[in-house]
Amino acid sequence: MSTTRKHTALPKAQILIEALPWLVRHNGKTVVIKFGGNAMIDEDLKAAFAQDVVFLHHAGLKPVVVHGGGPQISAALDRHGIVSEFKAGLRVTTEDAMNVVRMVLAGQVQRELVGLLNQHGPLAVGLTGEDAHTITATKHRPEIDGELVDIGRVGEITAIDTGAIEALLADGRIPVVSSIARSQDDGEVGHVYNVNADTAAAALAAALGAETLMVLTDVEGLYEDWPHSDEVISRLTAVELERLLPDLSSGMVPKMEGCLHAVRNGVTTARVIDGRVQHSILLEIFTDEGIGTMVVPDEQEGDAV
Repeated sequence: MSTTRKHTALPKAQILIEALPWLVRHNGKTVVIKFGGNAMIDEDLKAAFAQDVVFLHHAGLKPVVVHGGGPQISAALDRHGIVSEFKAGLRVTTEDAMNVVRMVLAGQVQRELVGLLNQHGPLAVGLTGEDAHTITATKHRPEIDGELVDIGRVGEITAIDTGAIEALLADGRIPVVSSIARSQDDGEVGHVYNVNADTAAAALAAALGAETLMVLTDVEGLYEDWPHSDEVISRLTAVELERLLPDLSSGMVPKMEGCLHAVRNGVTTARVIDGRVQHSILLEIFTDEGIGTMVVPDEQEGDAV
């Protein structure tokens, strides 16, 4: 081997060596990844995301992907002549809109993601929260100006059954879960709810006893003092996050509430990372620096994570 080739190969070896302790630590652990933002729309980012998830799988982790589909749903509703309306940061979901939401999530976004993952082997299996009672919900009525408001078929998660996901993981598959839930009321045959994908990912992470919840966003992480500063908070505890919640922008609230729920219910770390950066998942899990914001349980304060 020439001297030049030795030098060009050495950084690759150093990168692999840096990843070694993280590979050992995460081996066999479940990681729930919420797929969203620009990573869902940009073709290069989508391909990189699929590569990252498959890499995690082959590196001995057990990735579970949860997705919503806000931009795709809005576009489909426009095509069907249905106006997109939001209240309390949530999409008002009429019966007609719910049919479109279900079609887009399970029939379009999930299928594309499963297809991207399966370019690398017979790995991904798609399901929705309806399948095998994976996610159960009841009607969610947000409070606006002191009054409970009806926003249609938007659900509040009441139960998680991890059986189907655990069976797929045990079979060496990558579950891809659409954020649709079955109705808690058994009398409502065929009735389903649109549930927030951040909330669904956090609930699944907790129920699965996941090592990590990762939420892809369109920002670098949680900012120290937005909009006055673009300094990202790299690490904070559950109680520190709880103090910040009332002042967060509406888009970040479900993501950070999800992280808080996860670490308060057995998940070791929850991370918000920039999905606009190619291979951000690998950078976060397998490098010493990491990127984004990591939330840890209160009792781990001061511990090395």
